[in-house]
Amino acid sequence: MTQRISPEQSKGTGGGTCFFLLNLATQIVVVSLLAACSMGQMVVRGSQSIMDSGIDAMNQETDPELAREASPANLKMLEGLILEDPENATLRLYAAQGFHGYAFGFVEQDDPQRAAGLYRRCYEHALVALKKTGFSVDPETADVTSLEAAVQDVDTNGVPALFWTASCQAKRVDMNRNDPASLSQLSSAAILMRRVLELDETYFHGGAQMFFGVYYGGRSPMFGGNFELAAEHFQRANDINEGKLLTVDVLYAEFLARQRFDQEAFHNRLTRVIEAPDDLYPEMALANILAKQRAEYLLSMEDDWF
Repeated sequence: MTQRISPEQSKGTGGGTCFFLLNLATQIVVVSLLAACSMGQMVVRGSQSIMDSGIDAMNQETDPELAREASPANLKMLEGLILEDPENATLRLYAAQGFHGYAFGFVEQDDPQRAAGLYRRCYEHALVALKKTGFSVDPETADVTSLEAAVQDVDTNGVPALFWTASCQAKRVDMNRNDPASLSQLSSAAILMRRVLELDETYFHGGAQMFFGVYYGGRSPMFGGNFELAAEHFQRANDINEGKLLTVDVLYAEFLARQRFDQEAFHNRLTRVIEAPDDLYPEMALANILAKQRAEYLLSMEDDWF
């Protein structure tokens, strides 16, 4: 039932008038928001929880061929959504993670040049998200002092953007190891990733710890490597994942053991990966299956490398 408000009840209180003005103001705000946000943007933003579930489903996939075949269509769908909402940082990070995972898991081993292009797209998506945090410099061109100052302004909310920008930048460098100009970008990626370590070392399964395991383990001490530090970072990554993420041991073998010419560690780590139970880490089943495939490839190169 609607209760009528008599003129006498509203006299001297302004109640009816205030209610009317408040209601009118609310309608104006709603209309303004709808005008500023297209129907496409509203659909995109309303579907982000579904995308979260899609990422979980992909991580749990146990058929790598199905994941390989599904990934390009998923990535193009994401880029289509980004065209509707280009400033959406969450979508940009989904795309960065997707391009990184696809390139690392399915492309770089067979086609490094194509992988470099995919990592470039990964980087560009992540950088948009990073700039949405207020990050004001370009990691590819900024000097060390400016870059170090800029990362200090990023708080924990910016960890995902820092992580994926640095990860994609570093992998693009990894695909162009013979290009001195490209190699100079590695130190910029490290500055971003050090801030991730400071803010949340556990983000993305200890990804920053794995980054520095590779960063210090993949180069000789003459060129800035530090095998002891690399081993510590890999151990910390294993601790974070309780030894269940097989990617850690694969990266240890590929970058640290190989650089040390430690054939025993190389062979034992990769053998342990291959022999690990298939259900070791159901939430990251696809990553572990791909780690096993990469371990088999690396072991096939053992006689050539040692």
